[in-house]
Amino acid sequence: KRAVFARLDGACPTAVLASNTSTLSIDAIADAVADPTRVVGTHFFSPANVMKLLENVRGARTGDGAVAAAMALGKRLRKTTVLAGDAFGFIGNRMLEPYGRECLALLRHRDVGVSNVDAALRDFGMAMGFFAMSDLAGNDIGYAVRTSLGLTDAAARDPAVEYSADVADALVEAGRLGQKAGKGWYLYEQPRVPSPDPAVDALVSQFKDSSLPNVGAEDILDRALLALVNEGFRVMEEGLALRPSDLDVVWTSGYGFPRHKGGPMQWAEERGLRDCCTTLERLAAERPDVPYLRPAKLLEAMAEADAPLADWEKYV
Repeated sequence: KRAVFARLDGACPTAVLASNTSTLSIDAIADAVADPTRVVGTHFFSPANVMKLLENVRGARTGDGAVAAAMALGKRLRKTTVLAGDAFGFIGNRMLEPYGRECLALLRHRDVGVSNVDAALRDFGMAMGFFAMSDLAGNDIGYAVRTSLGLTDAAARDPAVEYSADVADALVEAGRLGQKAGKGWYLYEQPRVPSPDPAVDALVSQFKDSSLPNVGAEDILDRALLALVNEGFRVMEEGLALRPSDLDVVWTSGYGFPRHKGGPMQWAEERGLRDCCTTLERLAAERPDVPYLRPAKLLEAMAEADAPLADWEKYV
């Protein structure tokens, strides 16, 4: 990316330079440009001709003109546009990370399979389960991100932190990249039509832990959705979004979160922030090696005060 932007800098000395990256740092890309104020992120969600969301990313040095141009582009393209700050994953993929990790961790339970997790999420109202969504996006994308972070190398990982993506790594290493390969978490004998594959069950069985208890649909939703919500509160803490409703817009427009539930942050408020916090405390106590389950400080403060989401700025 930096090499490309360095070339663009000379060829387009006055243009706004935008990157569609979903996780890479806009600030790091801007280092290759003489005037970093004209570098901005324009993260289109895939498939871009279908998905309405455009997540524009403002780096630390991005100028107001570049932001205005990116927001105007979104309006011209009739996209639902949200402005995010520059940090790993921005808003949407930052929240997706723990959500996905929990879905993967659930596969370790002896009674849970790929279809069980996806069915619970679909029944909740998600447009697609996590594994079907991964197949659509391409399982190699997540693998590339994990590799860039040094996570696919077991020797380089922190042994004190749970790593649940080993099963996803094995899937990619077996050539199951998703819909584009005709096989991923599901088999695609017909284009875009997923069907369970015994080969995936066999692969997943290698990562099972017989000591783990049975898990039902309610537990699946608690773990996946509260990991998602908790990261949303961290996103707010870090100033990566302008308001909680922006997180809801990202997830209803870009990830298929059920619109009738308002989005993950509104869903959490309606469930009750105290209940969300208490449940996360229990989950974190059961698995102390999973940092993302520890309640965010903002969530803890708002739960203790029984505060509405609208007052979030008072507790940052």
